[in-house]
Amino acid sequence: MTGQDVTSPHVLREYSLIADGERGAVIGPQGDVAWMCFPSWESPAIFGGLVGTLGRYSVHPVDEWRVWGGYYEEGSLIWRSRWVTGDGVMECRQALALPARRDRAVLLRRLKAVRGRARFRAHLEPHAGFGAAKVTGLRAEDGVWSTRSGPVHLRWTGAAQAAENGGGLVLELELAEGQTHDLVLELSAGRSDEPLDAGDLWAATEADWQTHVPRCDDTLAPRDTKLAYAVLTGLTSRCGGMVAAATTSLPERMGDDRNYDYRYAWIRDQCYAGQAVAVHGARLGLLDTAVRFVAERLLADGDRLRPAYTVAGGPVPAEEHHDLPGYPGSRLVTGNRVQSQFQLDAFGEALQLFAAAARADRLPVEAGRAARIAVAAIAAHWRRPDAGIWETGDRCWTHSRLSCVGGLRAAAAAIAGPSELREWLALAEAILADTTRTSLSPAGHWRRAPDDDRIDASLLIPPVRGALPADDPRTVATLDAVRDRLVDDGFVYRYQIDDRPLGAAEGAFMLCGFFLALAEQQQGRTAQAVRRFERIRSGCGTTGLFTEEYDIRQRQLRANLPQAFVHALFLETAARLGVCSD
Repeated sequence: MTGQDVTSPHVLREYSLIADGERGAVIGPQGDVAWMCFPSWESPAIFGGLVGTLGRYSVHPVDEWRVWGGYYEEGSLIWRSRWVTGDGVMECRQALALPARRDRAVLLRRLKAVRGRARFRAHLEPHAGFGAAKVTGLRAEDGVWSTRSGPVHLRWTGAAQAAENGGGLVLELELAEGQTHDLVLELSAGRSDEPLDAGDLWAATEADWQTHVPRCDDTLAPRDTKLAYAVLTGLTSRCGGMVAAATTSLPERMGDDRNYDYRYAWIRDQCYAGQAVAVHGARLGLLDTAVRFVAERLLADGDRLRPAYTVAGGPVPAEEHHDLPGYPGSRLVTGNRVQSQFQLDAFGEALQLFAAAARADRLPVEAGRAARIAVAAIAAHWRRPDAGIWETGDRCWTHSRLSCVGGLRAAAAAIAGPSELREWLALAEAILADTTRTSLSPAGHWRRAPDDDRIDASLLIPPVRGALPADDPRTVATLDAVRDRLVDDGFVYRYQIDDRPLGAAEGAFMLCGFFLALAEQQQGRTAQAVRRFERIRSGCGTTGLFTEEYDIRQRQLRANLPQAFVHALFLETAARLGVCSD
């Protein structure tokens, strides 16, 4: 391939994601698989055009005079790319086949001439190892192409008429109006002879999505809530871990070197997702999965709990910078320095998760043991500086301590035995008293840390989780301060980074917008909460996916895609406000 064969990047709002829990494929507006790693989320990319590396699998109209669109089929991550050309309308329906296996992925693409005749071009040229591995052993047998790139074996059906082109394959086909054509691409860790019947694979995939995503008519935004369910499901491995995002190295700000690898499972994010599903209460599979994953990590690591793991529960590799192009404004990074951090609030969030499971009568015995390990870890380490929710350096962060207060209280009410109840509540009171002494500003609101007077939007969530009552003066003052200092054009920032205006240092933080909506709802200000919710959800991409940050001025998405904890808080907020609006 030449440099011109690398698909040009697009703004993030135009990308969609299909996923099967074990890996995901980011689909670009021109029908290219812009990003896909195999066999697992954290593996090197085999299709890496999103970050400027070789590796291509594209399906698009031959006619270059076209307008792009697309949409998710409701309650799934089945994506339909749609193009209007000068002569007609064309679609490509695509999904990663379900149920999934860790050693095998099947990418389904069904082409259709919706109106008028349609001419499609498909181009397959995999390059595993972030573009390093070439195609080898390319051959066709009985209409099925097979090849290999590095350790990845591939089979491609529906492309019998494809021609070799520069190491890859190019297929052109023409469909009459209403006609469809299936392409099936299998990636496997070894040679495979398993059936690749498109009809059977599509039927199983559709049925699987129907099983996992419930009706959401009782929420504030049913269609988008179902998409949030689908995103969280698609990002969650059968091993239990849920990646924070499907991608790496998509920058928070261009040229700031703030680009990270989020293809790992953060304990906090997993707890947010489990609690959100518990609030809705329809289908609790993601709650069960989160409880199992977090409990296993606590039972294995105790008070040495890491903030993040691979989806299979392994250690996150150290951060490494690669000499590859990267998405414009960044460079390619793999691994994450989080593996060396201590984050106190993870223990509090784990207790909240286990308490939610207990209230739903879904707390396994081993998770009860894990909850007691979390309580012991809090008792031993609550005075210890930690990296905090934003991972900006070790301090006695107010959010971390208050998260433990809320977690202890929730666990005391739902999990503690008679001999433990008083002990857990006394520990919560001791932490709250000390935090009030060290971290309450003279104005009456919580400050970020004893040595940091700034307000932080993360301090909105502990009262929502029960750390303090809604009418506590500290809760009310903190909510007022966030509204006054951290909101611009309806969007919410984490904290004032420096002396620059909000938005000059970083984008609005989507998670914090939903925190504020929940805080407003807790105060009984339902109309304000609904307005906040609607404003924040307007910051999604064209495809309906959220990233971590939103650039208000340019109306652009920033950082990795899609961000799991934003979708989790969207789900929780939509569920809580749906009840209020009945």
